[in-house]
Amino acid sequence: MRKYFFFIAVIVLLLDRIAKWAIASNIALHDSVVVIPGFLRLTHVQNTGAAFGLFADSSFQWKAAALVSFSILALVVVSALLWKNSHSLSTTTIGLSLILGGAMGNLWDRMVSGHVVDFLDFYVGSYHWPAFNVADSAIVVGAILLVAEIVFTKSASETVKSSS
Repeated sequence: MRKYFFFIAVIVLLLDRIAKWAIASNIALHDSVVVIPGFLRLTHVQNTGAAFGLFADSSFQWKAAALVSFSILALVVVSALLWKNSHSLSTTTIGLSLILGGAMGNLWDRMVSGHVVDFLDFYVGSYHWPAFNVADSAIVVGAILLVAEIVFTKSASETVKSSS
């Protein structure tokens, strides 16, 4: 089963790399292309911070090294969890696979260019969500799957205990 989980992670990494390359090659830095008026633009930005631009304006001298170190630590932990739980296909292993692929995608950018290319720019009226990318999306979806697994597994086991 392990090969399937790492295959998912590699697919996320490839989709992320292709999307970032396409944006960087076709949209000038800080330019936008409207996809859905009033809702979605593709905007080429470079994020030196964490996901969704967190800490991008920080002047912390070791910010890049801290972000790379955290990403490497996350890769090691997620890989170990995947290796340990790789006996079955589950919400947990799919979530971990998505997180692994997303973390690899953003780490690649940080290691090669010192920033992450973000481009998905959602907005409604004056509300504007920070730009993000395929890797960020995979990390968030993976985290939601993990939380859902925890919440619903706990709920199901509590239901079984209370009915006994």
